[in-house]
Amino acid sequence: MAAGQQTPGKKLVQKAHPALDNMKYEIASQFNLPVRQGSEDYWGNLTARDCGRVGGEMVKRLITMAENQLSGQ
Repeated sequence: MAAGQQTPGKKLVQKAHPALDNMKYEIASQFNLPVRQGSEDYWGNLTARDCGRVGGEMVKRLITMAENQLSGQ
């Protein structure tokens, strides 16, 4: 593995996990998906498309947050 690359499965910011989970379930709720926080992350009853929508929206929001932070807003 090249210098500076992350080890697979290792989180760089340990405390980010709860915040990301909260974001995931907030987005799922906004999309009216039948999942609830504390469901042990079992989303097997959802389509890959719905799961992808949640992940895609998370990426969009995280990029927006990073851009705002970089621009000083």
